[in-house]
Amino acid sequence: MIRRWGLTVPLDGISLADHARIFRSAEALGYTDFWSYESDVDPFVPLAIAAGVTERAMLGTAIVGAFTRGPAIIAMGAQAMAEAAPGRFCLGIGAGSNVTVERWNGGQFDKPLARVTDTVQAVRQALDGQTTNVVGRTLSVSGFRLTRPVPARVPIYVAGLQERMVRQAVRISDGVITNWLSAGDVGKIAGVVRDEARAVEKDPASIAIACRIFVCPTNDRARAREMFKRAITAYLNVPVYRRFQAWLGREEVLREMHVRWDIGDRKGALAAVPEETIDDLVIVGSPEECRAGVQAYCDNGVTIPIIRLMNLETEPAAREAETLRMIREAAPAR
Repeated sequence: MIRRWGLTVPLDGISLADHARIFRSAEALGYTDFWSYESDVDPFVPLAIAAGVTERAMLGTAIVGAFTRGPAIIAMGAQAMAEAAPGRFCLGIGAGSNVTVERWNGGQFDKPLARVTDTVQAVRQALDGQTTNVVGRTLSVSGFRLTRPVPARVPIYVAGLQERMVRQAVRISDGVITNWLSAGDVGKIAGVVRDEARAVEKDPASIAIACRIFVCPTNDRARAREMFKRAITAYLNVPVYRRFQAWLGREEVLREMHVRWDIGDRKGALAAVPEETIDDLVIVGSPEECRAGVQAYCDNGVTIPIIRLMNLETEPAAREAETLRMIREAAPAR
């Protein structure tokens, strides 16, 4: 039985002003978690809205970037969320990618494992009431202390897309966050988590595995597959995701797409997305098929499934109505 059933926020087609009522109704439908991401909207804002209108739901960031925010800024946001939703907030931290760090923010994407490690250490110190004092490989911080108390210990999860980062997540945090993998791939992540937990004398069952799962409850399978094909082309040509898919064993099947992308042939790259990759990485179909697909991820080791609804509509009013329908249809079985 799945005990957690998360939803990615903010939701497409729904204004932030309208999210309060959506959070209330989604919690009533059985969603236990709301997890934001650092993209179009600051990740703390939708969770702050959720904190004021939900009663039980866990709230988490998946993720805030270790390169795009300093440890003090991350700790401030986490403290505010912990105070707004005592005992219900989890801080997810990750490296991001060269796209988000360099192209979007003008930074340097270098030594991501070390940067995440240094950041987590400093943020953990701050959230635990200590004065930060970290001299690491990628940053040196000292003297920051939160003056407002943190009501309860804030779990920290780390985004891990390859073995080294997954192992480090087990060593330095309370859980692993992953995405863009199949239900069958989860076993590889879970195996690394169990192995590293035993190596550092942690209980493997204590390490959460949170996974963002792409879901589209629809009868228009052809349209959904085309939409997912575009998403796959956009994401899996980013270097960090390209290496992740190679580690998972898809290097050869995705080779033609990568070659086309690298020479600037965007249409060719789109056409080269293998049908089997769509089948592997996304869930399309009836509400029952979608729930069964999420269940498969959990059967293989995911402890916190986080549904990412993928919209097909483009017109604003139609997109809002579609999102509301999908929330109902993708809700857990009662």
